[in-house]
Amino acid sequence: MVVEHINGKKMGKVMLFALSTCGWCAKTKELLRTLDVDFDYTFVDLLEGKEQDDAMHEVEKWNPKGSFPTLVIRDKIGIVGFREEEIREALRG
Repeated sequence: MVVEHINGKKMGKVMLFALSTCGWCAKTKELLRTLDVDFDYTFVDLLEGKEQDDAMHEVEKWNPKGSFPTLVIRDKIGIVGFREEEIREALRG
């Protein structure tokens, strides 16, 4: 799976599953950058074949509806959608 990395403060593993055309995904990514969070992200719509299937399988573990953005924090917290306060709180914990 093609994963991009953004350097920042280490807050445990943070992974953003996004779509390249999604405004809410862009806002989530920008929030993480503003908060200077070290995170990885992938644009699921730009993946193909098995890579896309594998990414969707991972998304559906946290978000059975398979919607975007899906943010996974420390393999414990899944946040669906742009929920700024929820994201800020999860990163503090």
